Amino acid sequence: MSAALYERVQQVLREHHVMTLATRDGDAVWAAALFYAHDGLDLHFLSKPGSRHASELAREPRSAVTIQRDYDDWPRIVGIQAEGLVVQLQDDELAHAREVYRRKFPLDRLGAASAAIAEALTRVQWYRFRPRRLFLIDNSLGFGHRDELDCER
Repeated sequence: MSAALYERVQQVLREHHVMTLATRDGDAVWAAALFYAHDGLDLHFLSKPGSRHASELAREPRSAVTIQRDYDDWPRIVGIQAEGLVVQLQDDELAHAREVYRRKFPLDRLGAASAAIAEALTRVQWYRFRPRRLFLIDNSLGFGHRDELDCER
């Protein structure tokens, strides 16, 4: 794994907050924007148990994500495309994901809304997306330029 490429991916993950998660159910496909917090290449997110993407992930854990800002100038586009597997977290992995998420999104900065959000967080499911293939897109290096990060190492 290229250390320089890995660090560029980590920078994108630190600077962004929302991923688009693509799921499928047979021939039907779906995409949902979700906040994430990362630990290495793992992306931790949460969702309501009855959401469409949660239901689809229960049947088919293979999924894809993109992470990017809403750019208005194509040469500035930098982002991530990845495919991998999503698992619902339990026990120690769940506690770890909550801590990773709390560090990125501390509730105490939300003021009065923090109590309502903390209560809502007791009713969600926690997940981890682990990429099998990941590409860093950087149009400043050329239109559609992308570098693949080896996720297996």
